[in-house]
Amino acid sequence: MYNLHDIVEMKKPHACGANEWEIMRVGADIKLTCQGCGHQVMMTRHDFDKRLKHILRKASEQQD
Repeated sequence: MYNLHDIVEMKKPHACGANEWEIMRVGADIKLTCQGCGHQVMMTRHDFDKRLKHILRKASEQQD
């Protein structure tokens, strides 16, 4: 399962070419920030679950 500040990979890359996104908000909607250009996107949890490929780095691993 995903949590706040996890870095995830989506099925399709962003227009800038990067495919790493940081989860900035978790709730009924998910807010993502592109790690390449900083663009922010909000989508429903249902859409996010369909488009998620896998979790690259957990937030708990980044702080160690």
